[in-house]
Amino acid sequence: MPRLSDSMEEGTILKWLKASGEEVARGEEIVEIETDKANMTYESDADGSLEIVAQEGATLPIGAVIARVGGEAAPADGAPAAAQVEAEAPAEAEAPAEAEAPTAAEAPPEAEAPAPEPARPAAAGADGERVKASPVARRLARERGVDLAGIQGSGPGGRIVKADVEAAGAAPAAAAPASGPGGSGKGETQVVELSKLQQVIARRMAESKATVPEFTLTSEIDMEACVALRGELKALEHDPVPSYNDMVVKACALALREYPRANGAYKDGRFELYSRVNVGVAVAATDALVVPTIFDADAKALGQIAAEARTLAGRVRDGKITPPELSGGTFTVSNLGMFGVTDFVAVINPPQAAILAVGALAPKAVVRDGALVARHTMSVTLTCDHRILYGADAAQFLARIRALLEHPLALVV
Repeated sequence: MPRLSDSMEEGTILKWLKASGEEVARGEEIVEIETDKANMTYESDADGSLEIVAQEGATLPIGAVIARVGGEAAPADGAPAAAQVEAEAPAEAEAPAEAEAPTAAEAPPEAEAPAPEPARPAAAGADGERVKASPVARRLARERGVDLAGIQGSGPGGRIVKADVEAAGAAPAAAAPASGPGGSGKGETQVVELSKLQQVIARRMAESKATVPEFTLTSEIDMEACVALRGELKALEHDPVPSYNDMVVKACALALREYPRANGAYKDGRFELYSRVNVGVAVAATDALVVPTIFDADAKALGQIAAEARTLAGRVRDGKITPPELSGGTFTVSNLGMFGVTDFVAVINPPQAAILAVGALAPKAVVRDGALVARHTMSVTLTCDHRILYGADAAQFLARIRALLEHPLALVV
């Protein structure tokens, strides 16, 4: 299992692109792997015949043997040879749970690698022999009450894998009363396993809420000048025409340069202040939220930010985003305005100091010079880590973002 990102500790085999026994060439893509940040393909580092060791769906730590090419499996980059593990060795048992450490790397879930046998009876078949099954398959069978002895394994040598248990557990169950003593009104329960990305999101959001003393500030921004500016750019056939979110990203980037603590982090009792202003833009992917980064956003023209934002969003939706494009962010913008959400509070992406939640832009009746007029307004909410951003600092930072958007000429010069 290769290390495909700095925070990666394990990977899941999604799909083998070559079959076992097939000849592969050095540099040829052979497997698709799910990491903690993205799905990536891995290329063979040698010529020869491919021998697949770890099956699709298996989750293994970095350095574990997933295949051999030409009869050899070299240690993966960044992992010692001693870390190599035979994924399909006999007499597997479920690995003991480990305490999760609050780091940016994901804590490894159950792996398909062998572990010491626990002191409990193993499942046995009709002939009394121990049923061959992976650790994850055994755990899943216990959770779902599935008898391993009645399952035909699809793994090497008839070994039962996770997919076999899921298929067995999907069989229709006897109808139960909708209500009454011992019954449940919830109907059938479907258990959905999280992807590695979903696991990372769940862990990091729980870590944020549990460890970051946050506070929020909300401001309403008069976007009339931004609406006029965008109209002029459209009339000039500017390509691409910047979106309002692109303008928000640029305004945040310029304000972050002026307020360095908002572009930093609180870590281990110290402030970390970053020299680069890298703004992450939250993008809705399939069943997940992904935050690609626009690097050095303060130094880029508004049109360049618009082009990069569209390219990154497209790569997220196509599943082609890479770990480097998801790393290095110093601040995040999350926009739900396109869904008609007027305002909301976003969760800080640790260890960043703050995140800006952007609501819908819409006409609103406001008072100007003593008269009631219609103006395009937008609500924004800044969530801050109180350990590095204090109330007055955060208020000034948010006021600067508002000023830049209400007088957007500074965004294009």
